[in-house]
Amino acid sequence: MTYAKVTGKLPGPRSRQLLEEWHRCEADVTGYQAQIVWDKAEGCIVTDVDGNTYIDWTSGVLVTNVGHSHPRMIRAVQESVTRLINNYESPTPYRVEAAKALMAVMPRHFGKCFFLSTGAEATEAALRLMKRKTGRYEILSFEGAFHGRTMGSASVGGLAGPKKGYGPAVPGILRAAYPNPYRDEMGFCSDGPGFRKYFRYLEDLVNANSTGSLAGVIVEPYQGAGGFIFPPAGWLKRLEEWAHARGMLFTLDEVQSLYGRTGRMFAMDHESLQPDVVTLGKAIGCGIPVSAVVATDEVFSCLSKGELSSTLGGNPVSSSVVPVILEIMKEEQLVENSAAMGAYMKKRLVEIAARSPYLGDVRGMGLVMGLEFVKDKATKEPAKELIKPFIDACACHGLLVGSVGMYGNVIRVAPPLVITREIADESLACMEKALATLHL
Repeated sequence: MTYAKVTGKLPGPRSRQLLEEWHRCEADVTGYQAQIVWDKAEGCIVTDVDGNTYIDWTSGVLVTNVGHSHPRMIRAVQESVTRLINNYESPTPYRVEAAKALMAVMPRHFGKCFFLSTGAEATEAALRLMKRKTGRYEILSFEGAFHGRTMGSASVGGLAGPKKGYGPAVPGILRAAYPNPYRDEMGFCSDGPGFRKYFRYLEDLVNANSTGSLAGVIVEPYQGAGGFIFPPAGWLKRLEEWAHARGMLFTLDEVQSLYGRTGRMFAMDHESLQPDVVTLGKAIGCGIPVSAVVATDEVFSCLSKGELSSTLGGNPVSSSVVPVILEIMKEEQLVENSAAMGAYMKKRLVEIAARSPYLGDVRGMGLVMGLEFVKDKATKEPAKELIKPFIDACACHGLLVGSVGMYGNVIRVAPPLVITREIADESLACMEKALATLHL
């Protein structure tokens, strides 16, 4: 069976018309995507308004882990929306069941969760918790990080895009390098498990820049927007130990790494991390807007009634899908499928990269990988100019991909966790055909 089928040039006539109408009415300020207009999607397959079909390697930016338009999710939304759409802070059976289901899968050291609506909102809540609990205001974050586009979340982020041109960021942010095994000029990745070189650097950075008011650390288990940078094994655990030794709280941003994406239920499971706070988003709702901040009872004890709220957080429609998604994850064994299919696809991608002059690195775990494009594999000079042509070429061959990275030269590989061997093979063939069209 063939899943991807594209007829004629892109964009097709209906897509072209809608793209023109869209840009006349809504500001064209989103990132670059394949020039098509989505019409419907199911599982790993997207259909555009011209009837072309594509295999999706984006999951809507790591959102649709259980696949697009899962029928059980649809039924949950349909049922809930006929009963109640909004309730603000009042509890509903949906919200209670969502909280129970979420906490049942969280590591046992956590105490409670609180529902919000976006990943950035969860970041803001985590920053408030760390500052309120410790009575201090400085936050350590990392170059290349992305935690959202609100003022606080953008301030702790380490990418220029969300901040450049907007004036002063929130004060009290210290930012350190995130270890990158592919670009390790400083040798931060080569002396594990203690990582003495890195943590000497980190001590010097803190001693030179902190006013003595360090509240906590916020870090991603891998940097998604930064280019799918995966730190060396053991570094996150060492960072957690270092933060706690200094009396700081440790927040792990799992907004895009949760629910099987890395081949484990949570990325923290790979190194038995025990963060004080964790932020969740994206796949917690698989397309329905919902996020959460989860923390220990001790951390949440710092807040009194009315100190944390959200207009749409915990609303009944969003809450209705939270337990259903967790049931799907378990019953369809999607964590296990992510680990198995991720290993299979990564092996194939490494083989493809060996034949390409431009594909410098393939990295990742489970069904989240980054493909870094370079002009020369020896110098590793970023090849940003290849990315838009590659996105377009992939779409012409029936594959949807997106780009990330500090240098804008990384392609994400993050299909829904329901991907099969048959679909994976076809998608890899599409990708290799697109790769063959590239030239500098």
